[in-house]
Amino acid sequence: MAIAIVFAEYGDPEVLRPIEIDPPTPAPGQVRIRVKAAGVNPIDIKLRRGDLAAVMPLDLPSRLGSEYAGVIDQIGDGVTDFAVGDEVLGSATGQCYAEYVVVNAADVVRKPAAMPWTVAAGLPAVGQTAHSALRQIAVGAGDTVLIHAAAGGVGTIATQLARIWGATVIGTASERNHDYLRSLGAIPVTYGTGLLDRVRALAPGTIDAALDAIGGEAVTVSLALVSDRQRIGTLVDDEACKTHGILRVGGRSTPALRELVALYERGDLQLPIHATFALTEAPKAHYEVQTGHVRGKVVLTVS
Repeated sequence: MAIAIVFAEYGDPEVLRPIEIDPPTPAPGQVRIRVKAAGVNPIDIKLRRGDLAAVMPLDLPSRLGSEYAGVIDQIGDGVTDFAVGDEVLGSATGQCYAEYVVVNAADVVRKPAAMPWTVAAGLPAVGQTAHSALRQIAVGAGDTVLIHAAAGGVGTIATQLARIWGATVIGTASERNHDYLRSLGAIPVTYGTGLLDRVRALAPGTIDAALDAIGGEAVTVSLALVSDRQRIGTLVDDEACKTHGILRVGGRSTPALRELVALYERGDLQLPIHATFALTEAPKAHYEVQTGHVRGKVVLTVS
């Protein structure tokens, strides 16, 4: 038997509980992975609370977790690129809070030996989201880009990628995270009332693009600063997309994840781990993410 975390009703973190399940078996073209760590993301909290039930209803009881790192322990028919014992990472919708996951081999990325399990588990979701989002708003060399919530998981990766691609980054964050953003190569600015004027003071020229992970005022400020609405992307504010014609951005890309892993291996990319919890401590991990003050990622570890 194997442990997986499930919830049978929407609610507070305490609805998460461990159960025993039969370990899954890989089908042709798939591999089974013994999970070493799994990332925790804001979308997990929204799903557990039922925030998205109207548009994304779940069949309860349901599971959570969209990113993993672990060791391949079974190979399905037709898989030739991987072997039992390979250390890997990747994405798998709604199943990674568990001791085992089964995924398509085509979506698996090799883990560098020097990459910690926690970083490997925390990178796929935020990394692929940040990479896809920046490509969708066409961030490149010579641009000045405004990244809202730049100290969070997606913001951390997006800030570094934009800098690697030759852009200047202005990142919003609380005062306590300003030195952190400077260490990533960003120009920090405090969010909240007066943000528009503070950004204009930092960048009296053009703000070419904006990436929003907050919604609300962040979108309003972005609209006032960026002339091309197709270069304003939001990860969260669907209503703003309908009202203002900005882009709903993000998404998965296995080639992008491979690129991110290579950047990490070269020392060009970092992902701080804010906190780790044991798999059965998933409720504590959710409470930590819910604070909204996470720098980097929260990760579940599996013994």
